[in-house]
Amino acid sequence: MVTRQRTHWLGRESWRGNGLSSEDVSERVRGGLTNLVSDASSRSLWDILRANVLTLFNAIVAGSFVLLLALGQWQDALFGFAAVGNAVIGVVQEHRAKRSLDRLAVLNSPHARVLRDGAIQDIPTAEVVLDDVILLFAGDQVPADAAVYDARGLEIDESLLSGESNPVDKAPGSEVLAGSTVVGGQGRAQVIRVGDDSFAGKLTVAAKRFSLVHSEIRTGLNRVLRWITWGLIPVMAIVVNGEMQAQGGWDQALATGTWKTAAVGAVASVIAMVPLGLVLMASVAFALGGLRLARDKVLIQELAAVEGLARVDMLCLDKTGTLTEGKITFDGAHGVGTTPAQGWEEALGWLGADPNANATARCLAAVYKYDGGLRPASSVPFASSRKWSAVSFTEGSAPGSWVLGAPELVLEATTPANVPVLASAAALASSGLRALVLAHAVSPMAAGETEDATLPSALVPAALLTFRERIRPDAATTLAYFREQGVDLRVISGDDPRTVAAVARAVGLDSARGYDARELPEDPELMADVLQNHKVFGRVTPAQKKAMVAALRSRGHVVAMTGDGVNDALALKEADIGIAMGSAATATKAVSRLVLLDSRFDRLPGVVAEGRRVIANIERVSMLFLAKTAYAVALSVVFGGLLWGFPFLPRQLSATDGLTIGIPAFFLALMPNARLYRPGFLKRSLAFAVPAGLIITAAVLALNAFAAIAGGYGEDSVRTGSVMVLALVALWVLVVLSRPLNRWRLLIVIAMYAGLLLLLTVPAAADFFSLAWPPRPLLNAALLAALGGCAAIELLFRFRRRSV
Repeated sequence: MVTRQRTHWLGRESWRGNGLSSEDVSERVRGGLTNLVSDASSRSLWDILRANVLTLFNAIVAGSFVLLLALGQWQDALFGFAAVGNAVIGVVQEHRAKRSLDRLAVLNSPHARVLRDGAIQDIPTAEVVLDDVILLFAGDQVPADAAVYDARGLEIDESLLSGESNPVDKAPGSEVLAGSTVVGGQGRAQVIRVGDDSFAGKLTVAAKRFSLVHSEIRTGLNRVLRWITWGLIPVMAIVVNGEMQAQGGWDQALATGTWKTAAVGAVASVIAMVPLGLVLMASVAFALGGLRLARDKVLIQELAAVEGLARVDMLCLDKTGTLTEGKITFDGAHGVGTTPAQGWEEALGWLGADPNANATARCLAAVYKYDGGLRPASSVPFASSRKWSAVSFTEGSAPGSWVLGAPELVLEATTPANVPVLASAAALASSGLRALVLAHAVSPMAAGETEDATLPSALVPAALLTFRERIRPDAATTLAYFREQGVDLRVISGDDPRTVAAVARAVGLDSARGYDARELPEDPELMADVLQNHKVFGRVTPAQKKAMVAALRSRGHVVAMTGDGVNDALALKEADIGIAMGSAATATKAVSRLVLLDSRFDRLPGVVAEGRRVIANIERVSMLFLAKTAYAVALSVVFGGLLWGFPFLPRQLSATDGLTIGIPAFFLALMPNARLYRPGFLKRSLAFAVPAGLIITAAVLALNAFAAIAGGYGEDSVRTGSVMVLALVALWVLVVLSRPLNRWRLLIVIAMYAGLLLLLTVPAAADFFSLAWPPRPLLNAALLAALGGCAAIELLFRFRRRSV
């Protein structure tokens, strides 16, 4: 049996020469040593269904629904549709997040090039096995962690994994990691870790931990639902007893069958207490916000993320791929004080077109064209360890040796003529540019110099060349917007702190120098102190990025994190809101809450505005729904305690809910609203809703007390009067919460008053909802009670507005 202890295979050079045999591959497949990454997240579909469907809350609602159907009162069971809608939306939302995690993958390349049985084969990445010999060429993605044993100018871009944008030179004995990309040279390597054991695999497994984005609105609503759920049972007992006593007592109600009427009244009180529409309305508002953003090329992975970015007060930014486009571009050529040697531009054209050129040298090809005329006598490929490449020509337009590389390594600092050139190079580098020098020697490189990769003698500078990371054109204005909104900014990158600081200054962040993350304390509290005092960080590892986000959150910050590399995935997962660019790695997009599909950073202000609209509008409509819950609980307790029958049928409450809450709330939730986010959504909502609910209860109770004292009024007349009082006072709640009244809000309010008039006067509607126009004395009492209730609501609103 093949085990993961494989050190005894590393020394077998014959396996490296011919690769694994078919029998070797089969043995490893049987041992499970393939490159498959586990695809199970921590939450199954059954877990999601159980969490959203099999709850005490749903059991009570479903039981009420079934009871009414059994009693033949289907007209009173309309609330069942809202309950089903809530459950469906919850399941779909969580299942969508689960699917995103299950699709999470680090490797984009579908195939790998391996050596087996002495022949090169292209196979799916998942079929790579331990000890496979993989062949690496420029443009390839490394399929699994491997040890290099043969390399010629092999350079690997590990920015997706490490965050550092500079390519890394790989010599025999070094490791290449799954998910990185070959940007120069070529090589062969033997696979040492596969699947979940690889570096990228471990990141993927860690990122697949299931979690929903924190939402103050969702948390607040869930808290209210928990309170209501546990309060339903004792309130139900009071209501049922009151209903049975109102029918002449338990014995008489059971004997005569009037218990059915009591049951309908009990269900009406129970369902009235449940803000079914509030959860549904919040989900609809989030979903429509997501659709609006989708038109602007912003993908919302989870609905509540629309709210989340509006609450953010700390934005952490990755440099490569976020502030910059992640590409090196040629900036310009600078003179060195002397006339450059003949053919320097042609030499640059050849260096840019060289198949083994690194990413920086390839930028030259866009400016310095190679016509194929030059034929090199010898060349030395670029290597990060020595930071230069060279080529020699014995004939043509650019005779001699040409060296392109880091000025401080190519030029002798002790040569007087080189001193001003090196000073110029240092000044250019300090401004954030990458500076290289093109140097020339009259004689071609000797054979020994080429073989040993040593610099030719008597090099003379020909030109200074500068390169820059292309900064996103929208970065500076977007960051300025967030600063104006009071959002603090942190730039976190795997690059050199000085380079990161230069980019930060270019986009408007005042940073004299970056903080080297290698000096970061491991203690979370001490780390949080450093993060409070510094804004730009370089040399940050993936683990540190996650720890830094966690440290900021521990200080009470709501943190958003942007990124595009796999190295950002864990930090994006840890953040309250993870934001990925459209060009990001698959794994990074999978764990992000928002994806900027066109990679335009300036989309974020629009997301903030949409989040603010959603939060402010949901807070507005939540007061409508919670006021209804408050008066439903109060009415149930008061009427049950007085042993009076509940004054409404379920269908009547469905009608008043639609006119005073459901229909207007739908439109109010979609209207523009630019109010700044303020924490404490639930506290503010309850501070208005509970007193408003008690006022409505007092108005309805006053009417029923008048009817009981006066006597002689039929049950339908009293219920109709109660509907009028409830609807009129609740509509005034709608009026005050719709302020300031613009044309559209005023139209909604007028339409709801007209709907109430039609409900009371259209015969078909009155018959369906069991409404009968009350006698004059009872009608006058209802209007007087409603007027008093509206006046009290107005006073409450004015007092609350002053206190807030």
